[in-house]
Amino acid sequence: MKTNIFGMFAEEIAQAVEPYGLQKYRGEQIARWIYQHNITDFAQMTNLSVEQRKFLAENFAILTAVEKARQAAADRQTSKYLLLFSDGAAVETVLMCHPYGNSVCVSTQVGCAMGCLFCASTLHGIIRNLTGGEILAQLLYIDRLLAAESTRVNTIVIMGSGEPLANYDHLLRFIHLCHQEYCLNLSYRNITVSTCGIVPEINKLAAEGIPVNLSISLHAPTNEIRSKLMPINQRFPLETVLVAADRYAEKTGRRITYEYILIDGINDKPEHAAALAAILKGRLANVNLIPVNPVPERGLLRPSDAHIKRFFAGLQSRHINVTIRHEMGADIQAACGQLRNRMT
Repeated sequence: MKTNIFGMFAEEIAQAVEPYGLQKYRGEQIARWIYQHNITDFAQMTNLSVEQRKFLAENFAILTAVEKARQAAADRQTSKYLLLFSDGAAVETVLMCHPYGNSVCVSTQVGCAMGCLFCASTLHGIIRNLTGGEILAQLLYIDRLLAAESTRVNTIVIMGSGEPLANYDHLLRFIHLCHQEYCLNLSYRNITVSTCGIVPEINKLAAEGIPVNLSISLHAPTNEIRSKLMPINQRFPLETVLVAADRYAEKTGRRITYEYILIDGINDKPEHAAALAAILKGRLANVNLIPVNPVPERGLLRPSDAHIKRFFAGLQSRHINVTIRHEMGADIQAACGQLRNRMT
């Protein structure tokens, strides 16, 4: 059985190919072909001899992802891709084109075990974790499409299907690979990790010494409401999540983003805005308000524009940094899990 080298660091590739007579420096050459040039055929690696390419093709594979389905929003700013791996598992990846650059949202798991009420990813539970290479494959697939238009991926948001911190080791491999000069050479500051609030892993990530942005799914100002929306709150209640977030901000110097999905009649009232402002007062934080992208299976409704503006004003008047997420891809149901649920 051939060894898949996609997702390996250059040093790991060097160690894998050395027994076949290739010098160690070939590891970085091969890595550049794969990650920078999106080459998956050893025959095209022209700075290797014909004999070396033949040996590689006989013993190694470069397994990435293939497209199963695609949707594009009417405004052409958002595109969603359903990407398929060699075992038949499929995940969603979303490209968002902004005036300031291209952002890609990647998935870290096939499905999700967190059970959040507002999320389509978790409707059928979790199937498996993705490897670091499979997470990277999503990104490089999009980067290859962008290269044809003479542009590239500028930022990464790790908030597709799955809970990233529940797949910690593979998440970290992906982040470090993206940062390598022979891969995408992306700054850690251009990467955002989203979590529903797994406290031990937030603390672990803070200790890594890499200043990635942290986004925490808060979605409620009280434990009572949050536990109804997010079962994880019963393990890690608001107070412990906020303490971990403060520690992360202190160690990395990065402002925490608190995601807050607004759901009609559940967490969008003026008293909810007041309670949210009270728990975030004095913290290095920004609130990102997200009108819920309706999930028909859950029966959750989007608040009216007036209620969204009222909630925004309630936070702003209490001196909380707040934004309303620009809604992208609503016409293609760009929320996590919706395309996969229809196609698989």
